[in-house]
Amino acid sequence: MLVDGWIDVHAHFYPPEPETQIQARFEAMKQACWMTAEPPRWDPASTLAYMDRTGIAMQMLSNIPKKLEALQASNDYGASLAREHPARFGLLAALPTDDPDAALEEVRRSDTELQADGFAVTCQYNGVYLSDRRLDPLWAELDRRRAAVFAHPDAYGPGVMGRPVALMEVAFETARTFADMLYAGVFRRYPNIRFVVSHCGGALPAMSGRLLLLGNENWVPNPQRITAIEMRQHLSRLYLDTAATMPTTLAAALAMTTPDRLVYGSDCGVPCTTDATMDANLEALHAFAGLTREQVEAIGKRAAQLFPRAAERLRTGRLSG
Repeated sequence: MLVDGWIDVHAHFYPPEPETQIQARFEAMKQACWMTAEPPRWDPASTLAYMDRTGIAMQMLSNIPKKLEALQASNDYGASLAREHPARFGLLAALPTDDPDAALEEVRRSDTELQADGFAVTCQYNGVYLSDRRLDPLWAELDRRRAAVFAHPDAYGPGVMGRPVALMEVAFETARTFADMLYAGVFRRYPNIRFVVSHCGGALPAMSGRLLLLGNENWVPNPQRITAIEMRQHLSRLYLDTAATMPTTLAAALAMTTPDRLVYGSDCGVPCTTDATMDANLEALHAFAGLTREQVEAIGKRAAQLFPRAAERLRTGRLSG
C-alpha cells in the first residue's frame, strides 16, 4: 500500500546504546513474557527505507525512558535526528511526568536546544498517572501553548497471564488513565491541550458507551461533578491515532468521535511492530467501509494541523530560522 505525503504521529526510536544495555533490555523483555528472538534495535536508515517504500513523508518520533538522565539524552538525540532529516523526522519531546519541575524544564528546552514539534507522555510513568493533580502546573503551561501532546501506555511492564502487556494491557491502561483524567477534570481545566491518544484510544472507545450510560450514576464517585454532556464533549475532542488497531477499534472510535479527530499512526520502531503488521494495518484503514477515500486521505495528512512547524519543514525541506 503506497500513500503520498502522509505524516505518521506514532513512531518510536532508540538512541545509540552500548551492547550491554541492549542485552539487558532484551533479558528484561524475556522476563516480561516477550518471545522475540533478537533484542530490539533501531536505526534511522531502516526507518527511512520503510517510509520511502510506503510513501510516508514524515514521522513524529517519540521515546520515553524511565530515568530522567536517559530521557534527556533521548530527547537530545531525537532533536539531532530532526535537524539531520528536517523533512522526514519530527520530535515529540518526552516529559518525565513523575517530576513536574523536570517536565517543565523539558518543555522549556523544547524551545531552545530541542526545537521540538510537540510532546510525548506515558499514561503511567514511574507510578504517577496523568490524572495526578501534581501535574497541574505542567498542564497549565501546555494549555497556554495550545500544545499537541501524544499519550502512550507503558508497553514494557511485567507480563500478564503469560503474555506481554503490549498485546492487550496497554489498551486497558489507556482507557483507565483517560477515564480518570476525565473524572479529575483535566480536560475541563485545560481545554486547549490537544491530546493525541495512541492505538486509537486503546479500550477507551469501546468503554465510552458504558461511561456515558453509567458514569454519572449516584454510586460512581464524581467529585468534580463531570456531567454526561461534558463527558461526551471531552471524549469527542481527543485525537486518536490509527496504530495497530484496524479495523475493529476504528469502528468504536467513530462512535465516540468524528473522522476529523483521527490521525495516522504506525507504531513503527518497536519490537511489537513489523513491516508486515504496519502494512496490514494501513491496508485495513484504506479498506474500512465506514470512511470515504477522501476521509482516509485526510487522516494521513491531519497531523500537519497539529504540528505546523513540522509541516513547514515538510513543505520547504529545511529548518526554519
